[in-house]
Amino acid sequence: MSTAALPSMRDRVVDAAVVLTTEVGWAKVTMARLADEVGVSRQTVYNEVGTKAGLAEAMILRELDRFLAAVTASFDQHPDDLVEAIRAAARAVLEVAPSNPLLHAVVSATHGADTELLPLLTTHAGSLLAAAQDVIAARIAPYDVDLGAEELDAAIDMVVRIVLSHVMQPSGPADRTADRIAWIAARVLGS
Repeated sequence: MSTAALPSMRDRVVDAAVVLTTEVGWAKVTMARLADEVGVSRQTVYNEVGTKAGLAEAMILRELDRFLAAVTASFDQHPDDLVEAIRAAARAVLEVAPSNPLLHAVVSATHGADTELLPLLTTHAGSLLAAAQDVIAARIAPYDVDLGAEELDAAIDMVVRIVLSHVMQPSGPADRTADRIAWIAARVLGS
């Protein structure tokens, strides 16, 4: 008997939505189709994720958790050097991004008609940005940073937005982009 916890109903619904989105596109994901995939009623799907917009946000935020796990690991590897932690975190995110199936489905959809998810990563990315900024702020707290709270918030916002921009449209290899982001962070942080 396995001691691993079984996925929650919400996790099962979100997992199935990610698979459907990557296989057939977001426009073809319906609550009824999702219910059939999971083997539950449509009402159960609505109870777990609310509306289709709520489902989209749940999918994006769960994928964000995966990226933030890489960020956390990078900061753990550089407990005494904030700029190196930022460099490693940016590199980790930028290396993982191209192989993320949901991110690929969202970004590649921009070339077709199925762009409903794209605003969750761009113009309506408030939840995503806030979650990422909160994690980065918590990870930066132990470092000795000579910035006021407002300036530090601005620096965190800048780094998160630059990384997200490069996730959406890479301009070069992950290591080179991470070096550039670290250079900017070093200047802002006065390192």
